[in-house]
Amino acid sequence: MQNTQTPEYAIETKSLFIFYGSFAAVSEVTMKIEKQKITAIIGPSGCGKSTLLRAFNRMNDFVPSSYVTGEILMQGQNLYGKEIDPVEVRRKIGMVFQKPNPFPKSIYENISWGAKINGFKGNMDELVEQSLRSAALWDEVKDLLKKSAYELSGGQQQRLCIARTIAIQPEIILMDEPASALDPISTLRIEELMQELKKNYTIIIVTHNMQQAARVSDYTAMMMIDDNRSGGVIEFDKTQTIFTRPKDKRTEDYVTGRFG
Repeated sequence: MQNTQTPEYAIETKSLFIFYGSFAAVSEVTMKIEKQKITAIIGPSGCGKSTLLRAFNRMNDFVPSSYVTGEILMQGQNLYGKEIDPVEVRRKIGMVFQKPNPFPKSIYENISWGAKINGFKGNMDELVEQSLRSAALWDEVKDLLKKSAYELSGGQQQRLCIARTIAIQPEIILMDEPASALDPISTLRIEELMQELKKNYTIIIVTHNMQQAARVSDYTAMMMIDDNRSGGVIEFDKTQTIFTRPKDKRTEDYVTGRFG
């Protein structure tokens, strides 16, 4: 992909609509996401947060009735263009899900498998170690690499899934409620890890946790449902602004806990 867009933006959406059949689950989203920053997507249940997140790496393609109009641009190219390979999109834009989902393989194989199928030709041992170090997990598992990933704790499994994503060397990492199934200590470790990862990656996170969004993100997109039950971004700004000086009364009500 040849880079023809403004360098500071990792990804841009222009008049993006996401449909399930005739229903517009997400309407008219236009925003620019900066490189090597953490952007949080917040809003009430059912407003399309995860749908929007999954659109960035074409995960919604797996839903037969789903399609988009408008554009999602990365390096100046529309990720939904006819010439674009969705598999390549998912290599450049990795994803970490709400529940840890390690493969039923060894810790080592969890990291190496994705790299292998993506054609990695370098030193696999070094890649595995570096990926685990980047996910702040190496010191805990370096003597357990042949053990099943299922023997790890929930928080360790989630960091393993982050390491697995890092191993395919993406540019952007999507996280859908990555700490919602974890205890407070594991949640804190994931949040600290995000701050480290943004030195090298752009991170987009969906979270219901307002305190988490305020703690970890640089920018925040506030989503809300309209009268047609369609979700949209009503406000997008620096996180400090969203939480202290929001322009929309609905945003103020939501972040202060008065919504609903």
